[in-house]
Amino acid sequence: MKQIIHELESRREKAKLGGGKARIEAQHARGKLTARERVELLLDANSFEEFDMFVEHRNTDFDTDKNRFPGDGVVTGWGTINGRMVYVFAKDFTVLGGSTSEWHAQKICKIQDMAMQNGAPCIGLFDSGGARIQEGVGSLAAYGEVFKRNVLASGVVPQLCAGGDVYSPAMTDFIFMVRDTSYMFITGPDVVKTVTHEDVTPEQLGGAKVHSTKSSVADGAYDNDVICLEEMRRLYDFLPLNNRDKAPTWPTQDDPRREEMSLDTLIPENPNKPYDMKELILKVADEGDFFEIGENFAKNIITGFGRIEGSTVGFVANQPMVLAGVLDNDASRKAARFVRFCDCFNIPLVTFVDVPGFLPGISQEHNGIIKHGAKLLFAFTEATVPKVTVITRKAYGGAYDVMASKHMRADVNYAWPSAQIAVMGAKGAVEIIFRNERGNPDAIAERTKEYEDRFLNPFVAASRGYIDDVIRPHSTRWRIARSLRMLKNKQVAQIWKKHDNIPL
Repeated sequence: MKQIIHELESRREKAKLGGGKARIEAQHARGKLTARERVELLLDANSFEEFDMFVEHRNTDFDTDKNRFPGDGVVTGWGTINGRMVYVFAKDFTVLGGSTSEWHAQKICKIQDMAMQNGAPCIGLFDSGGARIQEGVGSLAAYGEVFKRNVLASGVVPQLCAGGDVYSPAMTDFIFMVRDTSYMFITGPDVVKTVTHEDVTPEQLGGAKVHSTKSSVADGAYDNDVICLEEMRRLYDFLPLNNRDKAPTWPTQDDPRREEMSLDTLIPENPNKPYDMKELILKVADEGDFFEIGENFAKNIITGFGRIEGSTVGFVANQPMVLAGVLDNDASRKAARFVRFCDCFNIPLVTFVDVPGFLPGISQEHNGIIKHGAKLLFAFTEATVPKVTVITRKAYGGAYDVMASKHMRADVNYAWPSAQIAVMGAKGAVEIIFRNERGNPDAIAERTKEYEDRFLNPFVAASRGYIDDVIRPHSTRWRIARSLRMLKNKQVAQIWKKHDNIPL
C-alpha cells in the first residue's frame, strides 16, 4: 500500500509540472501564467477538484508515442467561484503547445457534458497552438465533438472563455482576451502572406485589440492574465447557473427608493448636445456597479450587467456621446446578441433610449443595415423576460420601435419630460411636409415651432398608451425597481414552434 501511495503522489507531482520546469519558465517569460495557475486564480481557494489528471494520448504516428505527458495538455475539473459551482478546463501550452488531440478533447467533452447535466456554467481557458496535426482526422473529429457540445450547451448553461483558439470560443457566450499575448485567427500570418501576399503580425491579424474593437469577437481585453481572470470572476457573479435558474441575488445596502436629483439636469437644454448615458446607468444600478460587455466595440450603444435590489439586470442604452447614439450595423448586432443572452438566462432587461434613428449612408445600406437592424428588433420582440424601457430624450423613426418599445412587447415604458417621440426631428419633418414653403423662412420657422410643440414631447405617445407614465428623472431607480418587482412572476404563453429564424 505504501508503494502505491508513493507512486500516486509521484505521478501527481509529475502531472502538475505539465511540460516541465523549463517550459513553465518559458511561459512565465512570455508574461503568461500556466494552466494550473490560471485555474487557481479563477476558482475559490482549495475548491478545484481535477478530473483525468493521468490521461495520456495513445497515438503512435510520427513517433508521437515518445512524447507523452500526463493530462495530455489540458487541465479539467470543477470548483466554485464565490461559493457557486462551475466547471472549467484550461489548455496547457507547456504540454505539446496545448494542441488538441482525441484524448485531450475527450477530457473537455466530459466537462461540457457534466456542466449541461448538472446545470452549471462552463469556463474554458484557451492557450493552444491548434490541432495536433500528427493525428490527422482524429484531431479534427476531436474538435468537432467539442464544437457540438458548445452548440448543445448554448442557452442551457452560460459558457465563458478566455484566451485563443477559434471556433469553440466563438460559440460561447462571452470571450475575454489578454493584450499582447492572446491571438485568434482562422489562418495565421504565414498563410495570409502566402495566399494574399499581405504582411501582417499576429497582433494586427487577430490580437485582443482587433477583436475587441473591430471584429467584436471578444467582449473584453485586459492587460494581463490576472486582471482577465479577476474580471471573469466578477462577471460570473452576475450570471445564473443555468436556464432554469433565476438571476442571482446578492446582499445590498443601496436603498431602491434612492433619488438622484442630479438626473433632473442630465439632459442638456440644447437637444443636439451630447451627454454620457453611462452616468444614468451608474446612478440607477446598485452601488454604481456596472459590468460592461463589448465596451470598445460599437460605442454608440452600451450593453452590460448591473443589479437592482440585489438582482441582476441587463442594461441596453444608446450612447449620445458617440454618433449621437444612432443605431448602425455594429450597434444593432452587439445589442441583439446581448438581449438574446439575457432572455436565454432569465435576466430582466432595462433599456434607456436616446436614439435619433438609424445611421444613413451607402456603406450602411450595402452592409445590410436593414437586416442588422431587424436583428435587434427581433431580439427585443422575442424576449419574454421582464422588460422596462425609459426614453430620456430622442426616440425617432423606426429606431423608436426597435429600442424595446411597447409595440415590441416591452412591459413597462416610461418617458422623461424631455422625451421627444416622433417620426423624425422637427427640421427634417417640416422640410418634407411643407416643402412648398421652403422659400419662406418665417413660415418654415413657424411650422417648425408648431411641429415641436405638437410632437416633440412624450404626451402624444402617452395619450395612446404607448408610454405608461411620464416620470421625473430623479425617481428613475425606484420606478424601475417597482416595475421589476411587479414583473417578477411574469409568464408569457408561446405559440409552439421548433425555433425562430432570426435574420442572421
